[in-house]
Amino acid sequence: MKDRIKDLALALAPRLIEIRRHLHSHPELSGQEYQTAAYVTGVLSSCGLRVKEAIGKVGVLGELDGRGQDPRLLAIRTDMDALPIQERTQLEFVSRQPGVMHACGHDVHTTVGLGTAMVLSQLGEALPGTVRFLFQPAEEIAQGAEWMVQDGAMTNVNAILGVHVFPSIPAGKIGIRYGALTAAADDLEITITGESGHGARPHEAVDAIWISAQVITALQQAISRTQNPLRPVVLTIGKISGGRAPNVIADRVTMQGTVRSLHPETSEALPDWIENILSHVCQTYSATYQLNYRRGTPSVQNDLKLTGLIEASVKEVLGAESIQIIQEPSLGAEDFSCYLKHAPGSMFRLGVGFHEKRNYPLHHPQFEVDESAIVTGVIAMAWAAYNYWRH
Repeated sequence: MKDRIKDLALALAPRLIEIRRHLHSHPELSGQEYQTAAYVTGVLSSCGLRVKEAIGKVGVLGELDGRGQDPRLLAIRTDMDALPIQERTQLEFVSRQPGVMHACGHDVHTTVGLGTAMVLSQLGEALPGTVRFLFQPAEEIAQGAEWMVQDGAMTNVNAILGVHVFPSIPAGKIGIRYGALTAAADDLEITITGESGHGARPHEAVDAIWISAQVITALQQAISRTQNPLRPVVLTIGKISGGRAPNVIADRVTMQGTVRSLHPETSEALPDWIENILSHVCQTYSATYQLNYRRGTPSVQNDLKLTGLIEASVKEVLGAESIQIIQEPSLGAEDFSCYLKHAPGSMFRLGVGFHEKRNYPLHHPQFEVDESAIVTGVIAMAWAAYNYWRH
């Protein structure tokens, strides 16, 4: 069966590259993946899967029934949306949508999902259990996973697998990490309110700009002295607005930022920790504040057993040299974590880096992938899925 899955994937290689190039040429932004969803539906239907459209607004769910006696249901999730980036590659199949590009590799993710469905659908009665394919919209705005869950995508699911391309890992390799893979990402908005006054008489006013600077400094310094250095926290204020004129002391400043953390316990405590520092600074300088802390995506915590399944499967079908253990987690965010509230799961990194060519990072207008990685991803995902019911 291992050789059969590998042969099926290799035979599909030209078709998979054709699919990927079509998707790359026709990118769609988050929540607008209508043509992508229609294309995915057509491919899945041609493979005999039961398909439901408009799951998670514009997502697609395809289900492939197994013939075995194992009732466990395995989900495979891939995402479909692109980014608001003007592509600057020289590819023949460059994006046809001005200002929109698959700069995060979701065209490859979708192709790997379709390729896995195409391979497993040809196993017939040899497929041990049922596989549910989730083609998710709106990952880039961290909303699509929750939309899918709300529409029942995780009902009766016992485990879920996912994939994300990684340009720093060469094509032909699969990156795995046990435990934390990505960070929890929350949004932060702070409003400082003081009292306006003449710029020449600061002692008669409460300077909201200066106090905001104290808040930022206090938060950054406190991270290094009150947070466990083995449990990283990154707090970035990316936008500040306030003030009315050069000679008028500002009475109101609004700051917006992002907060990243890896450990669930740390993440849970961060709002109170931030508010405590904010309260003390503002009280010291006679200002008031308003804190709006919005929970975003949780940290992706890869299940140890399922990660071991992926590692063992890749070694079996592609060789031990195809595995790369990822030593450090990413402080980027991934809403695959939303599915993990409902079932254990694991996401692997698909190496797409070129061996003799510069590899631009994710979200770069010149981001490209080594397309040989697509077959690698399909073989790894399909064999791991088949092995799920054997463990």
